[in-house]
Amino acid sequence: MIVTVRPARAADAEALATLAALTFPLACPPHTTEAAKQAFIADNMSRANFETYLADDARQLFVAESGEALLGYTMLVAGEPGDPDVAAAVSARPTIELSKVYVHPDAHGGGVASELLRVSLAATEGTRARSIWLGVNQENARAQRFYGKHGFAVVGTKTFLVGDRFEEDYVMERPLS
Repeated sequence: MIVTVRPARAADAEALATLAALTFPLACPPHTTEAAKQAFIADNMSRANFETYLADDARQLFVAESGEALLGYTMLVAGEPGDPDVAAAVSARPTIELSKVYVHPDAHGGGVASELLRVSLAATEGTRARSIWLGVNQENARAQRFYGKHGFAVVGTKTFLVGDRFEEDYVMERPLS
């Protein structure tokens, strides 16, 4: 399978929302209710949300595709962290958030996430950013291993609201050259 990673376009909003609805639940801990997952998706990953994300100058989205099918996406968010726990944990400024790294389950293990991350990290070159950070659920060992292999290290913790329950996340940071 030939995979191409490119900047997302406004026309990708519907496909991104569909992919997000499929992939977000895969990153949730087992105790997360279906209602909580669906509420989070509705509030944060709708077509309208992606249209807003794609129009926001502080955000960059990248998609991995094979033919017409989207296989995954990432989202970078420039700017000071709004969460006080993240702001206290992230040591290098300015920083960029790696807000999303999601891959279709049929493409897991095929290098799609690594290629998306490579392109996303390359997009930070030429910026003033000195670090990139992300939040990952403390129960998501697979994602933690992936990020660790790519130079991210745990620097703190934060909470993340899904539905009506706060989840515990690690804050991971990676220096940028």
